[in-house]
Amino acid sequence: MQFMTDRKRAEGLGSARSGTHHHWRMMVSSAALIVLVPLFIFTFGSALGRDHPGVLEFYARPFPAVVAALTLIVVALHCKAEAEEAIIDYVHGVRSKILLWVVAAAAYAMIAAGLFALVRMAL
Repeated sequence: MQFMTDRKRAEGLGSARSGTHHHWRMMVSSAALIVLVPLFIFTFGSALGRDHPGVLEFYARPFPAVVAALTLIVVALHCKAEAEEAIIDYVHGVRSKILLWVVAAAAYAMIAAGLFALVRMAL
């Protein structure tokens, strides 16, 4: 006969450490995207139909460039966090570590390339 409490039986059966943090991080980034995506659509829509010098002139202004940069960063980090969560849940072993590295590298590469393109347009 084992004298184990319910808590002792449940230890080690699941994570009780980072779920709440991940949930709140996703809620904050989702709330930011609720604001940023419509702003991006309206500012990007204003640049549609312009010729190349017109687009460069448009993104040389600070507001459209900052909105585009913030949207790019938040979307990339939000997608990275969700992809990492799916990998952690469904892929195990060495493949999990490799995929986590690939997802992080792809997200940061996308952010770097997007910000580089915005800076090139703004200057």
